[in-house]
Amino acid sequence: MSKMIATKAIKGAHKIVSRAEKAIEKILTEYKDKAKDINIAFPDTAYYLPFIYAMTGLKVQKLGDVLPILEYAKSLLPEVPSDELWLPYLGDTLNAGMATLFAEEIIEALKYSLPESFGGKTPTHDFWIGFTNDMILREQGIKLVDGRMPGFAAIVGAAPDTETAKKIITQLQERNILVFMSATSPVNGKQICIAEQLAEEGIQMGWDVFLVPHGTDITSTIYALNFASRAAMSFGGIQPGKAKDILLYNKERVHAFVIALGEVDEEKFATAAGAINFGFPVVADTDIDQILPTGICTYEHVVSPVEHDKIVNKGIEIRGLKIKVSKIDIPVPFGSAFEGERVRKEQTYVEFGGKYSPAFELVQMKSMEEIENGKIELIGPECDEIKVEPEKLPFAMPLGIIVEVAGRKMQKDFESILERQIHHYLSFAKGIFHMGQRNQNWIRISKEAFNSGFRIKHFGTILVSKFLEDFPALVDKIQVKIYTEEEKVNQLMKEAMKIYDERDTRLAGLTDEAVDTFYSCTLCQSYAPNHVCVITPEKLGLCGAYNWLDGKAAYEINPKGMNQPIPKGKCIDPIKGEWEGVNKFVYENSNRAIERFYNYSIMEFPTTSCGCFECIIAILPECNGFMVVNRGYSGMTPCGMGFSTLAGTVGGGNQTPGFLGVGRLYLISKKFLVPEGGLKRIVWMTKELKETLGEKLKKRCEEIGEPDLLDKIADETITTDPQELLEYLTKVNHPALTLPPLM
Repeated sequence: MSKMIATKAIKGAHKIVSRAEKAIEKILTEYKDKAKDINIAFPDTAYYLPFIYAMTGLKVQKLGDVLPILEYAKSLLPEVPSDELWLPYLGDTLNAGMATLFAEEIIEALKYSLPESFGGKTPTHDFWIGFTNDMILREQGIKLVDGRMPGFAAIVGAAPDTETAKKIITQLQERNILVFMSATSPVNGKQICIAEQLAEEGIQMGWDVFLVPHGTDITSTIYALNFASRAAMSFGGIQPGKAKDILLYNKERVHAFVIALGEVDEEKFATAAGAINFGFPVVADTDIDQILPTGICTYEHVVSPVEHDKIVNKGIEIRGLKIKVSKIDIPVPFGSAFEGERVRKEQTYVEFGGKYSPAFELVQMKSMEEIENGKIELIGPECDEIKVEPEKLPFAMPLGIIVEVAGRKMQKDFESILERQIHHYLSFAKGIFHMGQRNQNWIRISKEAFNSGFRIKHFGTILVSKFLEDFPALVDKIQVKIYTEEEKVNQLMKEAMKIYDERDTRLAGLTDEAVDTFYSCTLCQSYAPNHVCVITPEKLGLCGAYNWLDGKAAYEINPKGMNQPIPKGKCIDPIKGEWEGVNKFVYENSNRAIERFYNYSIMEFPTTSCGCFECIIAILPECNGFMVVNRGYSGMTPCGMGFSTLAGTVGGGNQTPGFLGVGRLYLISKKFLVPEGGLKRIVWMTKELKETLGEKLKKRCEEIGEPDLLDKIADETITTDPQELLEYLTKVNHPALTLPPLM
């Protein structure tokens, strides 16, 4: 343990805690008697000041609540070393790091709550994102759970030039690493953050592309760490205040590391000491001493100096991440971090589909003899063969993509599963925009990608490479035919439409009674260890991303993976949805935490929830019914809690009678809450859900003999007050009021 680094970290901690103390003193002087009642909060979170809430369990809501936290932070501070004989102790340095993080969260919360008295704007101006709200936390957390994001990197400071910054960021994006950016370092006599360097290069930033710029102040680094703290509480189900458990959870499950670029001053050392408490190592490009803290981790905690072209791989190596980078023969970078990249009209060279031209995509199963493996055919002109004046860009072309696959384990039912991957694979290429599927797709090639050499034929290169790489158990041979002649595209689209209709008809006939095997999904156990999803033909996974066919295909692809067959066994109760085989499987695969499981019920032995659910159903006893709120809704609900607060109650792999996390399409299933009365029990749902599921909900209401039920279900435009809701339900004669009491 270096004396120099420990001394600098402790000095830096004193500086940042002093900043927080002076800021509070200024507010107390300015507002006098009213000061302690000033609201202190980050926007759209149920976790108060998340790092403080996670570590202490204390709910900071007023400035007065901050004062004891500040005193606690000061109590953690060791004295600044002055004696040459002083020996550095790891505990002192780590405590200084924790004090730093407490103070940093106080400072950032004050910026949001009192920007005028704290000296300026909140960190959300321009391209700065600042605090991450709970909705985004859960959306992005799902990617950490399912592996699309293997981990995250917090970059502090700036690269020596914009070209180096771009290379470092591209390497991280190609490896699908989420990137948080904060603080500045001197470059050519100017203090600058790497996010500002990316902005100079015109690189898109935001959650969609895994690049999150938090702010130029070192204190904004806390946003990465309160993100990690909320992940432990939200997905791991760890209770606020269990600091050791939350820190260990992050060490073992949230694979993160820090990249320190440029000069590392005392405040950065202090913040790094805070990150080390989480088990997050630091890689730097300058020469600083190593920390090898035995007991916190088995890897190095500070590694430097590291050359810029090796710094990303070094961070991945010491954090123990296993990352496979797809090497595809195309002239642009490739990775899931580019999936959310937008290609605006003025950036577009050529586009296909949407409202601009006919387009479709189709996957078909063929026999082995019918396929020449790896063959890519372009039938029609390439996009560079059509001469277009620059002022007339973008121009539109017709496009038909037919992917033909063969395999010993391939089944007709798997065509639609493979077909859905086309969206992801094409979007993974930098500069390529893809939206929709089937004959509702819309694709753009950007000018930048075109100028780099990307052409229509490269769609085939991507699809051949990725299907063979990701589905080796299903796809033994593949060929791709791409059509750009309008007459041929229109002709083939008619044939594709018939195939789509046949598939839909076949899948509509699948019921829970028609099969003897369900499928599990334990993907989220990396975050919620006791959670087991049971996926049936009539009840999809609660994240909304996996249906029964997905589970079946995933098992064929990887028999030892997260999706395992569950033999139903003897049926104990067909109404509640209980089978001997399911109970046994869930018990054995939930760390023996869940003994009994009703697949269709919310009031008795309900299914567990991890935190990735699309919607939450909650009981409203006074209305004798249930409400449904979807992820993304930030308002209040009749149960007195918003989505985020409810999610903290429902998630973590717990069985919570009266509360249930579900995929939104489960609402239109015939197995929806059968023991409690099904759809007739829904008395309130968000307006967005009503609109999204509109026609499907109406059809289901007609099927149960309540054609006007949807109009009787209230939403936030009618009321979020439980008493007013009951009055409304009485007025419209909602059927829930005539059903047997829920409690």
